[in-house]
Amino acid sequence: MENDRLSKLPKEFLELKKPPKDIWYRGDTTLLERPKISIVGSRRPSSYTKELTHSLAKSLSERGCVVVSGGAMGVDAIAHKGAGSSNTIGVLATGIDIRYPSINSSLIEDIETNGLTLSRFEKGFRAKAWSFVVRNELVVALGKVLIITEANRDSGSMRSAEYALRMGKDIYVPSHRIGESEGTQELLKKSLAKPIYSIEDFANSFGVVPTNNIEKDDFFYFCQKNPTLDEAIKNFGGRVYEAELMGEIQIQDGRIWII
Repeated sequence: MENDRLSKLPKEFLELKKPPKDIWYRGDTTLLERPKISIVGSRRPSSYTKELTHSLAKSLSERGCVVVSGGAMGVDAIAHKGAGSSNTIGVLATGIDIRYPSINSSLIEDIETNGLTLSRFEKGFRAKAWSFVVRNELVVALGKVLIITEANRDSGSMRSAEYALRMGKDIYVPSHRIGESEGTQELLKKSLAKPIYSIEDFANSFGVVPTNNIEKDDFFYFCQKNPTLDEAIKNFGGRVYEAELMGEIQIQDGRIWII
């Protein structure tokens, strides 16, 4: 598979203090235009975290969101799998041609084929300690918000939290028992993160799961934001009323709602 540079940087990267000069990719770049949520966490998550991470990623992808993570072991891999390879972006700490860690090689290949992998490192570059830090910043930058499902106090995920705070992004963490996930517990204690008590309630804040067979295309992703009728007509014209007649959307109080 050929690797290539993006013709233009994602708008999220352009907002970084030091934007990357180039981004290499493999896969479907249209995922960059969809709503994106970043999920990171421990490489050795508890059974509770594994189940919760998978459910979160799956629920978000059902609502049209793309899950962004770093392709690492543990929470990263579970988030990618939960979202499904066609609804996920893997940001790599290596060159785009190296599938690392090797245990996730088949997962990364699946994402290359059906989703999207990105790297700011040239072909052949092998991961260094500092390249994981660079990778983490890009993962955080792409997402509208950052979810950390489990983290110790001194961990890469807590460095990701620092990036999110600098970028002005909301951080969300699930509740844990006392003594577990001390990093995310500290974020909550300091009011630097918001708690997730219900996966469904949280996911519903990013859209709804359609009860009909509406195609998940640009129109679907646009309508998940509950735009005004005028905004929808300006962007999609007659498609709006066609979708209403088909029972795919509802127009109420001047806004669009997916049914």
